[in-house]
Amino acid sequence: MNIMKEKRKMKQKLLITNSDYIGLRLDKVLVSELKDRSREFIMRLIDEGEVLVNDKKVKNSYRVKENDEITINIPEAKNLDATPQDIPLDIVYEDDDIIVINKPRDLVVHPSNGHEDGTLVNALLAHCTNLSGINGVKRPGIVHRIDKDTTGLLVVAKNDYAHEFLAKQLEDHTLHREYIALVKGVIKEEDGKIIAPIGRDKYNRQKMAVDVKNGKPAVTHFHVLKRFNQYTLISCVLETGRTHQIRVHMNYIGYPIEGDPVYGPKSHLLFDKGQLLHAEKLILIHPKTKKKMTFTAPLPKDFQDVIDNLE
Repeated sequence: MNIMKEKRKMKQKLLITNSDYIGLRLDKVLVSELKDRSREFIMRLIDEGEVLVNDKKVKNSYRVKENDEITINIPEAKNLDATPQDIPLDIVYEDDDIIVINKPRDLVVHPSNGHEDGTLVNALLAHCTNLSGINGVKRPGIVHRIDKDTTGLLVVAKNDYAHEFLAKQLEDHTLHREYIALVKGVIKEEDGKIIAPIGRDKYNRQKMAVDVKNGKPAVTHFHVLKRFNQYTLISCVLETGRTHQIRVHMNYIGYPIEGDPVYGPKSHLLFDKGQLLHAEKLILIHPKTKKKMTFTAPLPKDFQDVIDNLE
């Protein structure tokens, strides 16, 4: 046996004797060995110091050597500390494994500094208590997020298996997410592909920005749906899922999203209640049935009203 394992509660030890692994990145080795865990989960463990190589903390990019001893500590699930709150939910679909939600504008997905309650998580806990615990006590069930003022679809996991299964789809891009956005300016091209790394804005840590040197890879595809006098209605498909990705990318190429309070124009607004960005379509493989499922959500009334006025 090339890899020896010792399990005590949630601790696992790997002794590297497999020549196929020598020289590979640590995260790739663990993805190969821990097949029931997503790459996102493994990378988070490494970043948080829960993975040690020869009793030392290392980076994801560490290249394993022969006879390296890797210790993996998988934290046990903690009790949820978010408070259930009776907040209405627009549930598009629900079964024993997943819930698909059509999120309204002005709803934060999970508790954070400045938003300790009144979030989607608080609403979910009032609706059901069997949510995945992989993302911690403040983000039960949350596989992916959309911004506070972005509307539309997101999927929530009811158990850890479903969470891992969906997270892997995010990683290999088989979880399809399509957005509708109204941007300032008239785009001449019918289709476009934006390839620009995204990282924290060096001048404002509350914002994201294109950062060629230190940013993480980010790819957005867009397609023109309709042109107006000074605006363009587009659909966007995410190839990656960076924070504020569509908002940053469209602003970067000179077509900011209408109403965006952070990256958009501050004057001559058609809409002042947040960015006109809507997660319209979600396509995923169900964790249990393994069948492809497609969900759609119509534009919210305030977004549709702006389009109608432009027409």
